[in-house]
Amino acid sequence: MSVLMRRTMSVAGVALVMTLTACGGQVEDDRPGQPVKHRQEAFKEMLRVSEPMGTMLRTGAYDADRFEAMAQALHALRERPWAYFGDDTNYPPTKALGSVWSKRAEFDEAAGRFRSAVGALAEAAAGRDVNVVRTAHDEMAASCRDCHRAFRRK
Repeated sequence: MSVLMRRTMSVAGVALVMTLTACGGQVEDDRPGQPVKHRQEAFKEMLRVSEPMGTMLRTGAYDADRFEAMAQALHALRERPWAYFGDDTNYPPTKALGSVWSKRAEFDEAAGRFRSAVGALAEAAAGRDVNVVRTAHDEMAASCRDCHRAFRRK
């Protein structure tokens, strides 16, 4: 085999490995209705709304009007992901643990705590007192963290 041919095969092999590596780990939800994809998108949308709220509170850049608008947007989104946790939705690419389904009552309670905390946050934001808002935001964030610890893969 010529040197040129070996180099060409080597380069082609490296390119193939890089391509396969780049594609690896990305599992698409190809089930009817794509419930896993929809719930992941719903959570990501809520995160895009809630992260700037936390940043605003952590950096001391509290803007009552902006915060209230974001809290209302989060409130409007708070129900979206839960309908996509059907009995037959524990498959890749889910990051949910099997305990979502095996401990369904506890999962539903955790989801309810989150929804209640988001409602309390929206109420606090309407009151515009940054200390009340901070407490409500901390409680909402704790409900997320607690649910993730019990029901989500890292």
